[in-house]
Amino acid sequence: MCGIAGYYRIGVAPEQRRGLLARMIGRLAHRGPDGNGSYLDGDVGLAHARLSIIDVEGGRQPMCNEDGSVWITFNGEIFNYVELRAELIARGHVFKTTSDTEVIVHLYEERGPECVEALNGDFAFAIWDSRQQRLVLARDRVGVRPLYYAVREGALAFASEVKALLEVPGISAALDPIALDQMFTFWFPLAPRTPFKDIAELPPAHVLVATREGISTKRYWRFEYPDAGEDRPVTPAEEARLTEEVRALLLDAVRIRLRADVPIGAYLSGGLDSSITTAAIRSFVPDQLRSFSVAFESAEFDESLYQEEMVAALELRHSVTLCRDADIAGVLPELIRHTERPIMRTAPAPMLMLSRLVRDSGFKVVMTGEGADEVFAGYDVFKEAKVRRFCAAQPSSKLRPLLLRKLYPYMPRLQSQSQRYLEAFFGGQQGTLDDPLYSHLPRFRTSAGAKGFFSSDLRAEIGSYDALAEMRDQLPAEFARWHPLSQSQYLESAYLLPGYILSSQGDRVGMANAVEGRFPFLDHRLIELAARIPPRLKLKGLVEKHILRQSVKDLLPDVIAKRPKQPYRAPESRAFLRSRVGAAVLDHMSRANVSDAGYFDAGLVARLVEKCDKLASTGFRDNLAFVGILSTQVWHDAFVAGAPGNHGIAIASPSQDWRSQAGAASATPAGP
Repeated sequence: MCGIAGYYRIGVAPEQRRGLLARMIGRLAHRGPDGNGSYLDGDVGLAHARLSIIDVEGGRQPMCNEDGSVWITFNGEIFNYVELRAELIARGHVFKTTSDTEVIVHLYEERGPECVEALNGDFAFAIWDSRQQRLVLARDRVGVRPLYYAVREGALAFASEVKALLEVPGISAALDPIALDQMFTFWFPLAPRTPFKDIAELPPAHVLVATREGISTKRYWRFEYPDAGEDRPVTPAEEARLTEEVRALLLDAVRIRLRADVPIGAYLSGGLDSSITTAAIRSFVPDQLRSFSVAFESAEFDESLYQEEMVAALELRHSVTLCRDADIAGVLPELIRHTERPIMRTAPAPMLMLSRLVRDSGFKVVMTGEGADEVFAGYDVFKEAKVRRFCAAQPSSKLRPLLLRKLYPYMPRLQSQSQRYLEAFFGGQQGTLDDPLYSHLPRFRTSAGAKGFFSSDLRAEIGSYDALAEMRDQLPAEFARWHPLSQSQYLESAYLLPGYILSSQGDRVGMANAVEGRFPFLDHRLIELAARIPPRLKLKGLVEKHILRQSVKDLLPDVIAKRPKQPYRAPESRAFLRSRVGAAVLDHMSRANVSDAGYFDAGLVARLVEKCDKLASTGFRDNLAFVGILSTQVWHDAFVAGAPGNHGIAIASPSQDWRSQAGAASATPAGP
């Protein structure tokens, strides 16, 4: 795990290019505190900030092949590098190091840009091929590692984080109003769009190739599911076989993710997924395993009792960071500087604190349980959609809507509502059964309620744009043939997972403290196996992740193995309204600051703050709006307000050259 940056055909004087590379990679020093390096070849530059994990002594970058014709700067890990290295040696390649980076170089010599198809890993890299005179950018299948770029008049600049791109002359921070509309609908912008106008994100599972003839992008992998067909019964023998396959592949995914020349720890939330991961690691690691978790002072969010169950069962050496409400307020400005985008939930804040604990404990790598809910259907949104479809099949039934009471048991405000309210809430927002976004419409429309706080100027910028329509247009043609559960899984896996979970709540909060996360559930082999498993074995009745539970039940205490899903959450508006630290951060939402930025209606925002301050418990919709507005204001102050001549949305019209070129480069193809 590292930070990468560079440029191609940059319009900067030759004597200034090395200094530009140094400034760009200097902005990413938090990602790679163990050293840095650079390579220049005319108007091409590559830079690297290193977090040394594999081949600590020999894996310095940028790295080249034997004759210096192929150079790479690489962020991430290739977990099957041992096997690939053996194959390449057998084909005559000579290695100078034992690093996974060099494997990519030689594999590129063999296969060109298609080398990505052989990689099992989390990666973002740039390769300069001097013989072909081409720059190749690539990103892993699921979107674990970030990669951003901007284009102008044939010149391209790229980096692991946007802040490095802002060092390039001609690139400045300006809000993309459409991106904000998307974030206030989905919680993330639709790749390749980012919050920064004229700065693009290379979507997951894409390769970008830049030559003097132009720039093109190509997808090399996507989440795919079988046609729904007949929802046939599954025989006990078939279920047993699939259960064993899941177990074997999961354990192998953990095994290869233990490859490192530094110690590896584990995140332990107390939930099923992190407990499975930790137990699987323990089966491979004879020594005492180090685990890390977050505890909350509020019982509503705290899972310490379940964490302690696993610590005792596996005899772990465990460390905890206690998150108080005021801590969330205190870290928000730092958090937004690292996420580089507004957020709608505060959940990333404790994860930033947790990665700091890991780093202070002397660890660089942790294994986590992210991805299990997407791959094996663990989220409540899957159960909710199933219940809503069940009710819609017999709209006159009085009994079927009672199942709505089984949804979201951890949300007391929702559970306290009348049955009539629940039926109106879930039914009124459900849309038509043939809407491809059916499963997620309640979430999207609830989140979009926060757009009611947009200023008239911002509304005018957005115009008639429809975020839901754009997402529908991006869906693959075969989407309509999939089972409804598979459709729901695709929306979570192809969109929310890379757009929010692995970004704001994953890479950015981990690498803020130079901590790499590894995700065995996101091994593409396991993803592809799980996609083929009949939906009824993933969501059995209203029991989520059934087949996963069956595959590892002997590894966990019963209290964990049978525990229902409790999503990871954190205190929201109240964290800023009940402390001195929170009051200081809340100044970003003052009438003067809101008016100056120009994104929101200052009067409406003031009434929202007053409402949240008066209520003992704030509802989901108001919390979303509160956190979204506050984080947007913090983002504005961190990236936009400080730039020369920048004042709110008035600066949202950037250079025509950057807009036209970045749009053309990122449009083929656009969707996840």
